Amino acid sequence: MKKPNLVLDIAGVLATNFSPLFWHHLSTTYDVQYEELLKFRKGVREELWTGQITEQAFWTKLQRLVPNLQMEAAKEQLLSMITPLPAVEEIPGWSGIANIHLLSNHRLEWIEHIINPLQAYVTSVTISAEAGVCKPEMVIYEKTQTYLKNNGTVLFVDDQEKNFTGAAELGWNTLLADERGEWTG
Repeated sequence: MKKPNLVLDIAGVLATNFSPLFWHHLSTTYDVQYEELLKFRKGVREELWTGQITEQAFWTKLQRLVPNLQMEAAKEQLLSMITPLPAVEEIPGWSGIANIHLLSNHRLEWIEHIINPLQAYVTSVTISAEAGVCKPEMVIYEKTQTYLKNNGTVLFVDDQEKNFTGAAELGWNTLLADERGEWTG
């Protein structure tokens, strides 16, 4: 029997979203207007998620906005906010009945601690900063499609409906996740 393909986002599905907590933390810790940090986030989002800038360049740009930023402490804080969600515990079992694929807008440096323990159960990993394109651009779904076992059955789980368009165009089924993990039940 052919296994179906299960394509999982990481942030909001397998791990917590660090935003907005991280930006609130910076705002209160460094006395910077939250709105200014959101403006920065919006301005850097695409180049960060597509790998057009390095992680170090991100921190350097952030330090221009927040001159008293203690970079190492901020990095540690960001990583500490990216924690496993309940679905992570399901991956070993799911891998016995489905081919597991990860597809996420993220930086590999920030999620390695989440995905490394799952490597034995995962067929493919597509991270936007490595792929050079991010959801909801069609190209990233097509890249993931090349890794899928060709049996026609695909379920894509994401926590943002805006990311379903490309998946649906490829004929994938979609499921909206919640951070409490109720979608797994």
